[in-house]
Amino acid sequence: MTEPLKKVLGVQVRDLRLARRLSQEGLAEELGVSTRYLAGIERGERNLTLDSIDALADQLQVEAQSLIIRR
Repeated sequence: MTEPLKKVLGVQVRDLRLARRLSQEGLAEELGVSTRYLAGIERGERNLTLDSIDALADQLQVEAQSLIIRR
């Protein structure tokens, strides 16, 4: 069974955050979202729209596909 996309997205966002040596608070501030919201994304609890994924990718300066494809 494959992992749900929102779980894959959460892992990718967390990996990007850690690679940038940012806390959840730091990345949330950069993205203009609450820490609680970002934590929900990282845990795979948030069901983001495609538009939201595009916007998140833009803010993170990565390709949107890289957030939903498991490495």
